[in-house]
Amino acid sequence: MARLPRPLVFTNGVFDLLHVGHVACLERARRHGACLLVALNTDASAGRLGKPGRRPVLPLPQRARLVAALGCVSWVSWFDDSGPAALLQLLKPEVYVKGGDYHPERLPEAALVAAWGGRTEIEPYAAGHSTTALLRRIRGSASEGLREARR
Repeated sequence: MARLPRPLVFTNGVFDLLHVGHVACLERARRHGACLLVALNTDASAGRLGKPGRRPVLPLPQRARLVAALGCVSWVSWFDDSGPAALLQLLKPEVYVKGGDYHPERLPEAALVAAWGGRTEIEPYAAGHSTTALLRRIRGSASEGLREARR
């Protein structure tokens, strides 16, 4: 891997069905440093998170391509564990960013990052924007379309 500019900002997640809430969080995360690395859960790792429905909807290569296409993202990686601790330990970012639906005191990664002098930032949650809500809307529209077609 090429030498990453510092300060390095690190965030992670599934980023399934990329939406405006994801983009807003990633744009804000990038403002904390010179380089933003986004680590994605592999499909197996995402499946173990207990999200509703058959998730992720998009496989890792597609999710990685979409996230990498964002101008605010410098690098994309992935991990298969329950969390990104191994990548964090390897890269030692100065800033670890998560969305507002997380609390630093409940993130084991926050203590890990603090161990080398880094900090954790929680960016505001974009209310009304989630993959789960988006899937509900899509499924609702599909069901409505089927009802219309049967009439």
